[in-house]
Amino acid sequence: MDPLNWSLVAEAGCILAEVQRAADAADRFFPLSLGSEGTCQIGGNLSTNAGGTNVVRYGMMRDQVLGLEVVLPDGRVLSTLTSLRKDNTGYDIKSLFLGAEGTLGVITAASLKLYPKIRSSATAFVAVPDVRTAVQLLAELRDASGDCVSSFELIPRIGVELTTTHIEGVTDPLDEPYPWYVLCELTSSRLVDTLDSVLEGVLTRAMERNLVLDAAIAQSERERESFWKLRETIPEAQRLDGASLKHDVSVPIAVLPQFVERASAWVAEHVPEGRLVAYGHVGDGNLHFNLNQSPDADRDAFLAREAETKRAIHDLVQEFGGSFSAEHGIGRLKVTELERYAPAVELELMRAVKRAFDPHGIMNPGKLLRAGTV
Repeated sequence: MDPLNWSLVAEAGCILAEVQRAADAADRFFPLSLGSEGTCQIGGNLSTNAGGTNVVRYGMMRDQVLGLEVVLPDGRVLSTLTSLRKDNTGYDIKSLFLGAEGTLGVITAASLKLYPKIRSSATAFVAVPDVRTAVQLLAELRDASGDCVSSFELIPRIGVELTTTHIEGVTDPLDEPYPWYVLCELTSSRLVDTLDSVLEGVLTRAMERNLVLDAAIAQSERERESFWKLRETIPEAQRLDGASLKHDVSVPIAVLPQFVERASAWVAEHVPEGRLVAYGHVGDGNLHFNLNQSPDADRDAFLAREAETKRAIHDLVQEFGGSFSAEHGIGRLKVTELERYAPAVELELMRAVKRAFDPHGIMNPGKLLRAGTV
């Protein structure tokens, strides 16, 4: 730990929550936050370039790295555990290992950035009429707060219904049902009481223009945690509810409403066996565009729609200038998608990098790049 340099060094096996606690104990803040932070490890966060709920303000895992220690395929150790913010000495080699999913080397340690400790926050669960309004509300919150928005999560009504049905202790924060919600959070390193008033002011003005239908502002840490439990348990509730088809996509924030509108219309027409569960990190344009099996649908018939649905959703994402894999990586399941959507020159360069680092193809063969094509 180096508090005065706003950095720490963590080995790859460190649990993310342990790194968060170590930073907090040093009066600092490490911003990566995931639903799995109590079990996921820093090495995996680095190798998958993890995203999470704070990307809108702090960026992805790639943005938190100052240096790496990596074991290369030939056994040599690349040690660049520097804590420098400025180092303009040629290619940024460490960045090649971030998001490479272990295909170029094994990350064993990392030098990570720290930030001022969060000392005040304001959190609200807000009902909105549609996705377009949610995007507009995000812009107004960023303007009014001096860009203190750290999280801005989109939740559909079905997300509330799934979690309150399947997850113990989850309750609906609002008295009436609404089509869409956002879970928004402002944070500051200053110990001040203005964030609640800023959040309340923006929401009040938005209500007067019918941009916000209802809202609950957390009055305690317990209430804040209950809001976040609802959001973070949607994936588990989906699993408990039945079969699902999942898509981890991103598009530019400005066109997110149009994407949701067109993609939803396609689903309604072509997948009658499914219910749309579209939620995620609208603050950075990342949407988990999922379909759950309808209660009265045949499971096999629903799952048989997977290939058709994936192609339609991913083609639409491409049309909107987005990504078919926003934060979950490629692995083996999306290799074909990468080959379909990545520019030819980009694939060529990726394969050249793979050959340079791993000429014998021993590092995670078949992941990210198809075995035999390198």
